[in-house]
Amino acid sequence: MFVIRHKTAFILISTAVALLSLLAIIVFRLPIGVDFTGGSIIEVRYIDGRPAAEEITPRLDTLSLGSYRLQGSGDDRYIIRTKMLSETQRLPVIDALSLGDAKNVVEERFNSIGPVVGGELKRKAFAAMIVVILAIILFIAFAFRKVGKPVSSWKYGMVAVLTLAHDVLVPTGVFALLGRTSAVEIDILFVTAFLAILGYSVNDTIVVFDRIRENLKLNEEYRKKEDFDVTVGNSLTQTYARSFNTSFTMIIVLAALYAFGSDSVRYFSLALLIGTIAGTYSSIFLASPLLVYIQEKSKVKL
Repeated sequence: MFVIRHKTAFILISTAVALLSLLAIIVFRLPIGVDFTGGSIIEVRYIDGRPAAEEITPRLDTLSLGSYRLQGSGDDRYIIRTKMLSETQRLPVIDALSLGDAKNVVEERFNSIGPVVGGELKRKAFAAMIVVILAIILFIAFAFRKVGKPVSSWKYGMVAVLTLAHDVLVPTGVFALLGRTSAVEIDILFVTAFLAILGYSVNDTIVVFDRIRENLKLNEEYRKKEDFDVTVGNSLTQTYARSFNTSFTMIIVLAALYAFGSDSVRYFSLALLIGTIAGTYSSIFLASPLLVYIQEKSKVKL
């Protein structure tokens, strides 16, 4: 019952976090990667130690690359993102990165994505997110179609959608900030993480909502007079262990993947890690308090 007693505080905290995340997205803008905009990525590894960026930048500036981004990776690598490069344009970039010492550099990756392909990926990623969100709303509407008192079924769906908005704004806001401070970019892996966060978040929320529905049904069968906030509080108590145990297991795995995984999946695991924490928090400290708040404002009693 602690969560329900302090529902206003938890709702305000969640709202503040979501608004700060939205502000970060507006101010810093999303760092869209070459997966969606088109361009080339070159990653090199240094055998005898990575030189300072100040040594490499002047050499790159002489190549007429236009706007480019040079980013350190690990202790011995650089990743450079540029406009679309041909094979003949790539070789001078490698030479500039090696400072003329070809034996000290190993080219780990060279990817090029045209603007047409990037635009198509962007459209498909957006369409996938819309389809997933609509499918979630339809599922909730169907699953809670028989719930009518004291909160209508569509309000469960509305609360679930608000919870989803919180859960995706938080990691997106963090990545907007990281894009400004650490040159992190939004790529197709982030979209994959985004969709996984949507699925995990709504699953955790529905587990709590389903327990509330079952307890309401039991109250009706046994003609038990119980306030809605008490029913929700009892339902939360019954699902705490399940939610925390499942989330804690995932958090350990994702934290290990972020700490010890390769650079190619580090930010993918970070997005999932932030989304998992946000989803666990919102399913307990946001969704249920919102449901009680809505019921109280509608002044419908059992």
